[in-house]
Amino acid sequence: MSAPKVFTIAAGLPFVDELVSGVIDRFGNNPVELVKIKILVPTQRSKRSLADAFLKHNKGIALLLPRIIALGDMDEDEILFNDDLPGNIALPSQRSSQIPEALTGIERQLMLAKLILAKKKISSDQASNLGLELARLLDQVHRERLSFKNLASLVPEEHANHWRETLEFLTILTEVWPKILKERNAIDPADHRNRLFDEQVRSWTTNPPTEPVIAAGSTGSIPSTADLLSCIARLKNGLVVLPGLDRTLSKEAWSALKENHPQYGMAHLLKHIGIRREDVKDWQEKDLGFELKTRSQLIHAALTPARFEIASLPDDKEITNACENITRVDCSTPREEATVIALMMRQALETPKQTAALITPDRKLARRVATELNRWNIDIDDSAGIPLAQTPPGSFLRLTARMIADDLAPVSLLAALKHPLAAGGMKTESFRSLVRELEVYILRGPRPKPGIDGLLEAITIYDNSEIKKNQKSYVRLTNFLKELEKIFSPLSQAIKGSSLNLTEVVIQHIHLAEALAKTINEDGADRIWANEAGKNAALFISEIINYGDLIKINPKSEYPALIHTLMAGRVVRQRFGRHPRLKIWGLLEARLQQADVMILGGLNENTWPSEPKASPWMSYPMMLEFGLPTPDRRIGLAAHDFTQAFCAPNIVLTRSRQVDGTPTVPSRWLLRLENLLEKRKPKIETNKQEKWLQWVNNIDAPKKNYDPSLAEPSPCPPIAARPKKLPVTSIETWLRDPYAIYARKILDLPVLKPLDSEPGAAEFGSHIHEILDQFKKKYQNDLPEHAEQILLDLGKNIFKNHCPYPGVSAFWWPRFKRIAHWFIGHEISNRSKGYKNIGTEINGSMILKGNKGDFTLTARADRIDFVNNVGLVIIDYKTGQLPTEKQVASGFKPQLSLEGAIAVNGGFENIEAAPLSQLIFIQLTGSGIAGKAKPLKLETEEIVDEALDELIKLVNQFNDEKTPYLSSRRPMFQDRSGDYDHLARVKEWRAQPGDEE
Repeated sequence: MSAPKVFTIAAGLPFVDELVSGVIDRFGNNPVELVKIKILVPTQRSKRSLADAFLKHNKGIALLLPRIIALGDMDEDEILFNDDLPGNIALPSQRSSQIPEALTGIERQLMLAKLILAKKKISSDQASNLGLELARLLDQVHRERLSFKNLASLVPEEHANHWRETLEFLTILTEVWPKILKERNAIDPADHRNRLFDEQVRSWTTNPPTEPVIAAGSTGSIPSTADLLSCIARLKNGLVVLPGLDRTLSKEAWSALKENHPQYGMAHLLKHIGIRREDVKDWQEKDLGFELKTRSQLIHAALTPARFEIASLPDDKEITNACENITRVDCSTPREEATVIALMMRQALETPKQTAALITPDRKLARRVATELNRWNIDIDDSAGIPLAQTPPGSFLRLTARMIADDLAPVSLLAALKHPLAAGGMKTESFRSLVRELEVYILRGPRPKPGIDGLLEAITIYDNSEIKKNQKSYVRLTNFLKELEKIFSPLSQAIKGSSLNLTEVVIQHIHLAEALAKTINEDGADRIWANEAGKNAALFISEIINYGDLIKINPKSEYPALIHTLMAGRVVRQRFGRHPRLKIWGLLEARLQQADVMILGGLNENTWPSEPKASPWMSYPMMLEFGLPTPDRRIGLAAHDFTQAFCAPNIVLTRSRQVDGTPTVPSRWLLRLENLLEKRKPKIETNKQEKWLQWVNNIDAPKKNYDPSLAEPSPCPPIAARPKKLPVTSIETWLRDPYAIYARKILDLPVLKPLDSEPGAAEFGSHIHEILDQFKKKYQNDLPEHAEQILLDLGKNIFKNHCPYPGVSAFWWPRFKRIAHWFIGHEISNRSKGYKNIGTEINGSMILKGNKGDFTLTARADRIDFVNNVGLVIIDYKTGQLPTEKQVASGFKPQLSLEGAIAVNGGFENIEAAPLSQLIFIQLTGSGIAGKAKPLKLETEEIVDEALDELIKLVNQFNDEKTPYLSSRRPMFQDRSGDYDHLARVKEWRAQPGDEE
């Protein structure tokens, strides 16, 4: 072993390019020599970047690379002492075999969850979450080379009660877990990594390699990594290359650095290696250039600890030049920030060979930028990947699990069936068409009974008039539901068990998912497990199947949440098909890479740096005393990565002034820069942002030919298309909102009910009408004995057959009982006064002579009575608010008046024309006042005539082609071009295949 050899590549230089250049300068370009070199880098991403840099240096000509190893993912397949290169003394194979196997992530999480369930009565998904937190604590303890032995004496006496509970829970790790690991001859992943590194250090210390070994880009924040770097630095042919060591910081400040400083990690590493900062050399004798050198001095001075003097800064002119290629954009919202970044990246593509990269720890911002770039069909490479739960196979598995657990509740069922992977063994377009019919006819409105049986029953129970009109739809839907039952039944039956092991449930779930994803030409497994996301999902499921027998769950209540919990933290990274010149990097990936345009996004406090996550086990002082890394260490690493990116030649700084409507605070590093330059003339100007913000405002602006003076659409369909027949219930709508008539009657657009809605006033009213209709038809002339009980029995039957919801029936039934009691008393009173019922729920119509043809008015009267020597009585049942006499008299509520007009003219079936005696509203709410009869104190002949006159005027008005169907509401179809041929548009829309929604 020799004196340590440590180098640095200055911030602002492209790290991997400089590293490759230095390797070639030192060891030549001979492939035979290059292949002997080992280069250790922090991550798999930096490994790929270094390989690309070698290829770039060789001008795209293929070459043999050095052996590049990612420290973060090193395992037995890449262990250094197992290679057999010429001249290298390999460690005996039995040494590596003595290291126990590491537990996989799912296996360890489920094992810990099982121990937690034995200790606490919680759900399996909660136990899985706690198991993940315990696993993180284990890894932290192993990484820092700590022990749980001193936990009991860690906390002051005043916290003893709380700490005693925590200690009792942590016996899972201190007492039970070591025994389990010993029984299984396994260890934790972090411990496994430590032992690999320790064995490597021991091997190289005993038998130093003769070939060059270079460790580059790591700051040695983990003790085992620091030990390895220290060993490499002392090898005869070993070199350590650090990223962005600051040589301008004073000795006093350097020796007093704290964890939240960007240079703390490297200061700690140099001390561990045993080398002074002054002895660290430059990797390449390369001039940074005056501007970048000034930029570096500027950021290092800004981040100097407050109690120490900063190094002397260049003059104002030099600082101004250094800030020339810095653009700062403060945006109003995250959406605006993402659009600005996307525009900058899009502009970079206009310059040949120019590259651009977004560097941010904010995953939401990264996803927004990727989405914005899709408007130009640009797929961007995001180093953080996409969470497995958000990929098509991951979301499909989650949605199908939730669908079965919810007993095919409408929202869960449609979410699964409308997923792009769902096909049910059919052509995709046929399957989607059936799903739309199922939604419109069955799932819109009140929720059916659970399961397929409930959906089948809903076809016949509910008043699905559209289905009844179309027998083909009825047959199609029935057959469709029976096919779905074959797919769903195995898992539906499996989850009815009170306790099953996870593996059993997952196997049935996969059978369902594959069967549901099958198309007429393609197997479901081929569709789900295809591509990178499918492979990751398949690996995830295989791990659960392998280790799911470790835990038993209540599948119906716990399985969907457990699957979602176990997916947490798993990401999918696409290997191919992304744009080669645009990147999104996390902080660690950006440390070793550089693009022509570097965009530092999300520069708000608690985003960059991120908000410290509180430990569920220890307070901040306890973590310090125990030796665990505090949040300050993570802040220091984030500060280092910001410094590296800030020193790049061309950078953009972006932030949002508000997030979710809440004002934000700029990142502490921006504030430190502002404070440093506050009394100097040079500023990081924001005037450059105006161009970008203006472009954001313009990007979605209407086309230039848009004329804001254009009037709202005025649909004027031809006379032949206008309705010639309307019920009395639609006349009020025609008066108040003609556009609603246009949409419903002319465009034939039905009103869709809400999904999974509770039965409301309309359903309650229809049930009351049906009950009273049946009662009156059966006992039209004479009331039977025990009439109230007979009416209640009819109500029970109607509610049972038409409202299969125990909760709703329980709410409605007491109201109906009060209505029944009042109604029978009212009937007795009316009959004693000579009222005789002559019809209920009776249809009627009359023809009106318009200026361009006849118009038919139809009605369905709730009830018509007759009083001798007086005349007809029109009665309307209302279960809601009653119209006022003023509204009826003014014509705003013309229903009852128009029904009276039809009756006077003999328009109701089997009822002869007769004088009109009364118009009566009967309010039946069942709450407060159970019922109330309200005769209208108006001249019936007068209001009937006035209602007819107003209706004839309305008919004649809309018999003119120039009369538009206007509404104060926003039109359903709006086209600023002036072309309002809605009928043709709807016809074309309906002819389109696939999912019109």
